[in-house]
Amino acid sequence: MAAKTSQGKPWRKPKALSPLDSVAVIAPSGPVSSSRLTNGLSVLAERYRVVQSDGLLEQRGFLAGDDGRRLAELRWALSDPHIHAVFCARGGHGALRLVSPLLAASSEELPHRPLVGFSDVTVLHALLAVHQRVTIHGPVIAQLGELPVSDREVLWALLESTQPPPPVTGLISLSGNLRATSGRLLGGNLEVLSRLCGTPLQASMIDSGPVVLLVEEVTEAPYRIDRALTHLRQAGALDRVVAAVVGDLMRREGPQEHPSALEVIGERLGSLGIPVLAGVPLGHGSRNRAVPLGVQVHVSPRHGSLEFLEAAVE
Repeated sequence: MAAKTSQGKPWRKPKALSPLDSVAVIAPSGPVSSSRLTNGLSVLAERYRVVQSDGLLEQRGFLAGDDGRRLAELRWALSDPHIHAVFCARGGHGALRLVSPLLAASSEELPHRPLVGFSDVTVLHALLAVHQRVTIHGPVIAQLGELPVSDREVLWALLESTQPPPPVTGLISLSGNLRATSGRLLGGNLEVLSRLCGTPLQASMIDSGPVVLLVEEVTEAPYRIDRALTHLRQAGALDRVVAAVVGDLMRREGPQEHPSALEVIGERLGSLGIPVLAGVPLGHGSRNRAVPLGVQVHVSPRHGSLEFLEAAVE
């Protein structure tokens, strides 16, 4: 059944996968390490039939080939009728360069299949969110072989089960607001989200009804996190946010670093008068639990939990 926004617009879910379904691996952003890619592909191939383009390992500076190669690969993965899901090889930089040609596509032209990735793939999650599509914030292939088996099992279950995933528990409140609330889970990498302000993709945060914001980051200094959150707030991108959940920040503060990155997030988002919970085991660290974006969730600060009210697939 299609998910609904508060405005009554349908959010479409992809079809559930089965083991041995054909899945595409693409590199829409930065170049991929051959060894890490090989390790991740071997894990993925234990579950599904992996299909990839000949140019997956191309490199042009900080990009996995030129824009034409990466755009053609993305379009192929989204349109080939034999592909059941799309996995991104890594994040990095460059996905935003591919968006303009895809913005003109109608919702009907965008096929119905899961997109899996995080970091710079936040751009593609936002693009599909504009079209009310549920996606998977989850590990990239270069990371997949390094994750614990439990995180892989969560990913397979998200892709294959029509039941809501189990809740994330043990979260820590960063704000004084302990009121439980519900909304649509959206977000991703904080720095990438801030770069979407002023682009058509900002609508993915504004036009989606009440939003539970998910953020993760990697080694950004507290002042940069403050700047990104302040930018999002002043651009109006946080106007519909009713709660926030925080993943790994990959930041090891020195003894003189005050406030910490986590304290900055608590202060900046807490000043919106919303619950803010930290400790979701996802991001650039040793854990990256997959979660569905675009589904309704329930946040309970008193119980330290993030509960998923619907499945990622149908």
